[in-house]
Amino acid sequence: MNLPRDIEASKLIKALRKLGYETTRQSGSHIRLTTQQNGQHHLTIPNHDPLKIGTLNAIITEVAKHLGVSKQELVERLF
Repeated sequence: MNLPRDIEASKLIKALRKLGYETTRQSGSHIRLTTQQNGQHHLTIPNHDPLKIGTLNAIITEVAKHLGVSKQELVERLF
C-alpha cells in the first residue's frame, strides 16, 4: 500500500467529508473534524502543505480503525 506523498491538508479534509466528517473547529493551524458515523469520532489535522507521510499514515490508520475497514480500502476510497 502506497500513500500519496504530497497531499495537502485541504485535500485530505475534502476527501474525509465524503466519509461523513465535518469541520467542528480550528485552533491556529490545526483543524478538528468530527463524525457521528459508527459513534462519535474526533480527528485533528494539521493545516500543512504537504502533510508529512507519518502524520498522514497516523490519520489514515485512525480513520480506518474507527470505520472498521482496512487501511488499503480506505486509501482507495479517499484517493
